[in-house]
Amino acid sequence: MEIFAVIMAGGIGSRFWPRSKEKTPKQLLRIFGENTMIQDTVNRLTDIVRKENIFIVTNKIQRGEILNQLKDIPAENIIEEPFGRNTAACVGLASIIISHKVKDAVVIVLPADHIISNKELFGKTILNAVDFAFNSKGLVTIGIKPTRPETGYGYIQINETEISENISKVLTFAEKPNYATALRFLESGDFFWNSGMFIWRVDIILEEIKSFMPDLYEGLEKIRNEINSPKYNETLTNVYGMLRSVSIDYGIMEKSNKVFLTKGEFSWSDVGSWEEVYQLSPKNDDGNAINGNVFLDGTSDSFIYSPEKFTAAIGIENLIVINTKDALLICRRDNSQDVKKVVDFLKINKLNEHL
Repeated sequence: MEIFAVIMAGGIGSRFWPRSKEKTPKQLLRIFGENTMIQDTVNRLTDIVRKENIFIVTNKIQRGEILNQLKDIPAENIIEEPFGRNTAACVGLASIIISHKVKDAVVIVLPADHIISNKELFGKTILNAVDFAFNSKGLVTIGIKPTRPETGYGYIQINETEISENISKVLTFAEKPNYATALRFLESGDFFWNSGMFIWRVDIILEEIKSFMPDLYEGLEKIRNEINSPKYNETLTNVYGMLRSVSIDYGIMEKSNKVFLTKGEFSWSDVGSWEEVYQLSPKNDDGNAINGNVFLDGTSDSFIYSPEKFTAAIGIENLIVINTKDALLICRRDNSQDVKKVVDFLKINKLNEHL
């Protein structure tokens, strides 16, 4: 059994503006600790997957910095998408490239920007799922037991009777709920946060793409026929130009009858907003999380990031303040999901110097 990993690293992290930009998105930043998020993601795999079997899916803009940060990953393993088409296309492209090498490889698919604190428990969970996926031909997703009625995550409901060690059949997927529904999910005990991490055999995921997303499969076959040929980049661009933007969850996981869940009992966060960074950060007695040269007076329960400029905050509470060399963000903590609206505004008004 040959194990591969695919790290999805093409996003721009719009909720992390102004630190996250197109060339240096969230996954290429040091949010916590000494390493960037993508470096931590690769490091979590070192005892599971050989470096030559780790693939990164990204884009042309970010390729150079990824190569700079991941010097142990072969350059040919950095897969460039000509443009973003969501996770189904991303998974499909990586799958045909891996299938070209090993037809029944087990693939671990991970976003590049998660925080997971217990590497040993993470590795044990992954390896158990790898064995199950290889032998059962099932599609395994990692679910996280909810600790609060979170409205920013999708949920997965399982049959609580395990069919194998820490493996349960998935009953249904649920979109991001309102607060009342999230509270009901939390109290039910059989709903888990959808972590966006997957384990499956490459031949099986391609079969499911063929069944449920035939247009994507047809395009992937055109790309597969040109792997290692001079026409590869032209074919890739032409095919991607015709693809719909669909997530792997919606395109495959919600439709397949081969979906299973393994419980991730390690500490996990997808760090989806500045509010999440605040929650994970150490705080002073006033509930403030501070990074940089900051003066505070009468300020509480706020996150202030200002490593390059002096910032003073007086008489404020429950705010996010991100002060970089070329932009300033101020928002209420409970509006941190709306930061992506700033990025949308900058794109519409072609203020590309701030993207």
